[in-house]
Amino acid sequence: MSRRCELTGKGPMVGNNSSHANNKTKRRYLPNLNDVTLQSEALGRGIKLRISAAALRSVDHRGGLDAFLAKAKDVELSPSALKVKKEIAKIGKNAAAALDA
Repeated sequence: MSRRCELTGKGPMVGNNSSHANNKTKRRYLPNLNDVTLQSEALGRGIKLRISAAALRSVDHRGGLDAFLAKAKDVELSPSALKVKKEIAKIGKNAAAALDA
C-alpha cells in the first residue's frame, strides 16, 4: 500500500535531520494518511479511501465527496477514486436526462 493520498496525490517528501552538532542525515516526511469511509449522496453508499487529513478538510469545505470529485483533476486521483468519480458523473447525466424528458 503506497503512502499516497487517493484524492490529492500528496506523497512522501525528502529532507534532512539536523543534529545539535549540525550533522545532516536524510529523512522522509510522510503525509498524515487516514483510512476513512466517505458517504456519496449520489451513489447512496459509503466509499472507503485512504486520504490525508488536509484532503478530509477539503472534502468537508467543498460540501462532500461528490462536490470534491466533481472539481478534482483526474491526474491527481487514484484509480479507485477515478472510478467513483465516473460513477457519480454517469448518475448525474442520467438524472439530468430524466428531468429533461
